[in-house]
Amino acid sequence: MNIIWLGHGSFRIEIEDQVLLIDPWLNGNPMLGEDQHAEAIKGATQILVTHGHFDHTQDIADIASRTNAPVAGMYELMAWFEGRGVENCTGFNKGGTIRAGNVAVTMVPASHSSSVDGENGPIYTGMETGFMISGEDHTIYHSGDTAIMADMDWMGDYHKPDIGILSAGGHFTMDMAQAAYAAKRYFDFKTVIPCHYRTFDLLEQSAEALAEGLPGVDVVEPQVMQPIKL
Repeated sequence: MNIIWLGHGSFRIEIEDQVLLIDPWLNGNPMLGEDQHAEAIKGATQILVTHGHFDHTQDIADIASRTNAPVAGMYELMAWFEGRGVENCTGFNKGGTIRAGNVAVTMVPASHSSSVDGENGPIYTGMETGFMISGEDHTIYHSGDTAIMADMDWMGDYHKPDIGILSAGGHFTMDMAQAAYAAKRYFDFKTVIPCHYRTFDLLEQSAEALAEGLPGVDVVEPQVMQPIKL
């Protein structure tokens, strides 16, 4: 398995027979060079979207067209995409599971907000979400953009993810200390990868507090387009 950070909250996960793109943000992503765009999405077999904000959705239609990869996410958000001509969308909801080849993807709650920009202000696009991704004898929890929430208790107990990809930049999501608290209280991760940080000065720039708060856990600070092999 290769987990590849595309910067911000965007990931490429090569697992089983799939190449998953989660919230792929290319144009305007300060961390991903234009010369890296093609490699970032090459061979994509499934696109997953956690919520509607621009830094998670603005390139979805273009990437879906270029790769012919199906798109899956919250029902209302997929309906919005379909209304704009995006083909092969699968809308599902929290608690639901879809198959992408040999990989199972279950939608789980997040605590954030979800909208796209409209002419008269934000347009609601269903609720914000995360994903539990199972394959190769691992379960990955991609938190999406979220704060700490009590739902993490049952999510950790039921799904038992061993890999956590956690939003941890602060301001819009958990910060590093909060992510460490959530990981220690609600989960039993062997590996934790922070995201949604370093993109802008407003966000946290280091995962030091996360690593300090999780002794015994392999906290990996990702580097853009460098595979984390698990």
